[in-house]
Amino acid sequence: MAKVAVVNEAKITADLIQSWKGRRRIGALTAYDYPMARLLDEAGVPLLLVGDSLGMVVLGYSDTTLVTLTEMEHHVRATARAKPRALLAADMPINTYRTPDEAVASARRLAAAGAEAVKAEGGRSIGEQVRAIRAAGIPFCGHLGMLPQHVREEGGYHIKGRAEAERQALLADAEFLAAAGAFAVVLELVTPAVAREITQRIAIPTIGIGSGPDCDGQILVTNDLVGTFPWFTPRFVTPRLNAFEQMRRAVEDWRQALESNT
Repeated sequence: MAKVAVVNEAKITADLIQSWKGRRRIGALTAYDYPMARLLDEAGVPLLLVGDSLGMVVLGYSDTTLVTLTEMEHHVRATARAKPRALLAADMPINTYRTPDEAVASARRLAAAGAEAVKAEGGRSIGEQVRAIRAAGIPFCGHLGMLPQHVREEGGYHIKGRAEAERQALLADAEFLAAAGAFAVVLELVTPAVAREITQRIAIPTIGIGSGPDCDGQILVTNDLVGTFPWFTPRFVTPRLNAFEQMRRAVEDWRQALESNT
């Protein structure tokens, strides 16, 4: 079957994605290498994220806190070689944006590797870092709610926004990020009611993951969507494919055919 390619369409930018607020839903998926970036781009996904989730689904770490900037650069380079029409964003790993100067230096390294935007976790707590990244001319995507880089100190993955204080903090952080020049903000494991309120209140797109149906878009770890990390699937994900089971059967069939001829 011939591949389905997007023809004669303009490169997707952060500004374009921001302009889709209220006009179209935004689909985003993770990509960590050349073939997956190329496949997702040919499928028309407009936003690809080289997420630090690669720590678990590619590198075998227990969480994202072990991912280094050097590892992120490696995977950004591989992904960027697909030259996607999609906007290619990259996560800034933990301990790479502790100060404004460090944040800019890290963002520039990811941009040099091929990232067209960067994402970091937090709102007002990283306000100066966000402003510095934007002043350096690098598009920025926010990330609020459950912050995976804080999973150890929080003792697990917890839904945010249930308490009134959390709701108010999320709203304030989202409004700050919009004012600081973020083109979008990921809302992870935020209660649907609060995610809807944030979406209605701010002028930039919200991209949800486990945060209900009312965000401006949705992002998933591609491995969860297509079943290529079967050892763990988040409760909020319904896989559309069980790819690893099909691959396992193919390998077993090949091995058995080979052994039967010895």
